Amino acid sequence: MTELVELSRYPLVVVPGFMSDGRIWEKQLRLLSRYMPVTIAPVLGGARVEDVALRLLDQLPSYFTIIGAGLGGSVAMALLQRSPERIAGIGLISTSPLAESPAKAAEREPWIIRARSGRLRGVMQEVFPAASLAPSPLRGQIMADVADMAEDLGPDVFVSQSRMLQRRCDQQAALRRADQPGLVVCGVHDHIIPVKRQMFTAELMRHTRIEMIEDAGHLPLLEQPDRVSAILCDWLMQPQMRGEELRQTG
Repeated sequence: MTELVELSRYPLVVVPGFMSDGRIWEKQLRLLSRYMPVTIAPVLGGARVEDVALRLLDQLPSYFTIIGAGLGGSVAMALLQRSPERIAGIGLISTSPLAESPAKAAEREPWIIRARSGRLRGVMQEVFPAASLAPSPLRGQIMADVADMAEDLGPDVFVSQSRMLQRRCDQQAALRRADQPGLVVCGVHDHIIPVKRQMFTAELMRHTRIEMIEDAGHLPLLEQPDRVSAILCDWLMQPQMRGEELRQTG
């Protein structure tokens, strides 16, 4: 049976992406906190994404909507996998349910060494290169803001979160089982997690809406904050489908 649910009735939890904090959610929080309680859940306190999710479950509301960006999306999917009965809806921004490829995992090792040696700011320019963002006069400022957040978090967090990405499990099964409302937000210029992969993510879930933002790349929260705010607000405030779909049998 399917039903309509209003996600705005429940607390919202947002999870920042790799080497970012609540600043990436600033504009969204200004809008969404008018309508519902909002919690920022940091990606800390574990060697694996699943460890972070388990720690957060002890601190979060008994029932909530979760939205994660990048690495935060992996945490959101781990929460869904661990405790689906506590998740009202799940939003994924610039993320993928696939495990990290061996080649990508190996690419992180020189970054880890350089971050430990005091070159974190330069490393972040390689992690999120200009080409991963949409062409814009704001591109340089966004990259500087990302580097500032990374420096504030520090090299130890860089190493910890890099290991989480290297070790993360495939989460396709959790999405296939999900009967919650889903949202996928994707920047068309995202070369880190391409559009086709994010479309695949949306197709895994039964009740998912996908929004592709033309003038954004891998960091739509920073590139097009007003557009993302409008998408999230509409998804949270409008009734969404949930539950098992009825299938016709011959």
